[in-house]
Amino acid sequence: MIVIGGGLAGLAAGVALADSGWRVKLFELRPYLGGRATSYVLPSGEHVDNCQHVTLGCCTNLDDFYRRVGSANKVKFFDRLFFLDPQGRSGAMQAGILPAPFHMMGSFATFAPLSLGDRLSIARAMMRILFTGGKPKEVATPAGISMLDWLRSQKQTPHAIERFWRVVLVSALDEELDRTDARFGIDVFWKAFLSNRTGYRMGVPAVPLADLYDGCRVAIEKKGGEVTLRAPVRGILVENGVVTAMQFDGGREESADAYVFALPHTALDNLLPQEIKSANPALASLDKIKVSPITGVHFWFDRPVTAEPFITLLDTNVQWVFNKTALYHPGEMSSRGPNLPEESAVSSGQYLQLVISASYDLLKKSREEIIDLCLKEIRQALPLAREAQLVKATVIKEASATFSPEPGVDRFRPPQTTNTPGLFLAGDWTATGWPSTMEGAVRSGYLAAEALLRSTGTPAKFLQPDLLPTGLSRLFT
Repeated sequence: MIVIGGGLAGLAAGVALADSGWRVKLFELRPYLGGRATSYVLPSGEHVDNCQHVTLGCCTNLDDFYRRVGSANKVKFFDRLFFLDPQGRSGAMQAGILPAPFHMMGSFATFAPLSLGDRLSIARAMMRILFTGGKPKEVATPAGISMLDWLRSQKQTPHAIERFWRVVLVSALDEELDRTDARFGIDVFWKAFLSNRTGYRMGVPAVPLADLYDGCRVAIEKKGGEVTLRAPVRGILVENGVVTAMQFDGGREESADAYVFALPHTALDNLLPQEIKSANPALASLDKIKVSPITGVHFWFDRPVTAEPFITLLDTNVQWVFNKTALYHPGEMSSRGPNLPEESAVSSGQYLQLVISASYDLLKKSREEIIDLCLKEIRQALPLAREAQLVKATVIKEASATFSPEPGVDRFRPPQTTNTPGLFLAGDWTATGWPSTMEGAVRSGYLAAEALLRSTGTPAKFLQPDLLPTGLSRLFT
């Protein structure tokens, strides 16, 4: 069978099918695997991620995928989330001794960047999510309502919206609150913060992202399959409503018993011949699924400026700061506080990656403007950065980083099965129940593999269940 696309969705489908005994041929346009969640080498030799990607404890299928390909030990999990505002007030979110859903209560009660009134309003909205088991009836409509409208209906304070809900959700969903379906936003808080004590734990790769996929090629090739890079599909041959072959450069054609297309929805819409589109009404609305941008900014300082492995910044364009030096070389730096005394610093400099999700305002800005903007915010937030010299910097814009989780977008997301025999779809934009995340991409690949095997009379199960609610949260499901 043939998989078109070497992003997470295609890799998940390919590895699962190889494990089931299929000879998989996977073709990827780029010279590396991982799609939008990968890394590459700069001319100067540094390995940089196209954008920092993380996982959470509630991402059960991504965790299963990493185990399948031998990358589980390349992801480091953290129990503490550290926040910092421009006034220097910090706060940390961490599970305490209480059972779910009250395990975060202790750290939330002392969260300095929020006032008592802000925290009380957040608690009210959280209770609404809890008492409905994460499924408030007011958001369960086909057209959906925006997360911002739902928060206003729950009488959230302006600071609560900006310094809590927006901070978490824009990063998690890559979209502004007024363009996010409330169902997705509520799901984040139910699955990550309320239903289970470990759902919020954040896993950050301790290696460049491309290194996570080394085992994917091995998993496919050891079962007799092939992985071919720099192989863009140029056309699809169809006879009597059935796909007969893929066309590549140089007149090359490849045929198989089944095909999984794991491409971005925009690319698939341009590639599919009209005959397939006409036979599949579910594909008629792909152009209604919009995209959202992410910008990654990479700074190399001549000295350490923070000891935190990562920081969430409040009231700034920069949303996350990842200390890549500490993540890649954890033995070299202390993680006891936000500032690192110079006498305990590592001998070399420090590499930080900054993330700005839903970065619409940055798309038209120049590289120099973005660097200046972000450097100003970093020096405001981190006192040690004021004396440090910026050795070099680079900016990576992903204009179509994710699909936009707009209200009602699920109406336009097709299933993994099609009306065309032997043709299956994978991609976070397909109907997974999740927004555009690495977890959603892996789910789509597993669902496509399950659908293919069902069609051949050899069903198998790959999709992993969500984390089960624990503690008192079990009473509300």
